[in-house]
Amino acid sequence: MPPLVVASGVLTGAAVMMIPPAFILENPMSINPGTTTLTALAGLTLLSTSLAYVFYFKTLAITGPTNLLLVTFLIPVNAVFLGVVVLGETLEPSAIAGMVFIFAALAVTDGRLFKRH
Repeated sequence: MPPLVVASGVLTGAAVMMIPPAFILENPMSINPGTTTLTALAGLTLLSTSLAYVFYFKTLAITGPTNLLLVTFLIPVNAVFLGVVVLGETLEPSAIAGMVFIFAALAVTDGRLFKRH
């Protein structure tokens, strides 16, 4: 199945399943969002969620599940990088050591480093 179809199905199914709880637990008809709120919601929906799902399922189709899950090892690396660049945090030696361990784990788990020819 094409990645776009899978991503669309997942997001549509999740949205449909959330409609009844939203109406039971909240009162969405009483909300009157402004332009800024709707723009932010559209950005989160289209860019952060929909595009991410398309990339995720396309990558899954190309690389397979094992290599796709290796990307989750990089989340702490990205968090440290963004903390240093965006928030001006200090890059601590322990963070560098952690990144070295993460990259070593990626190399070992991926298997290409020790592949015999």
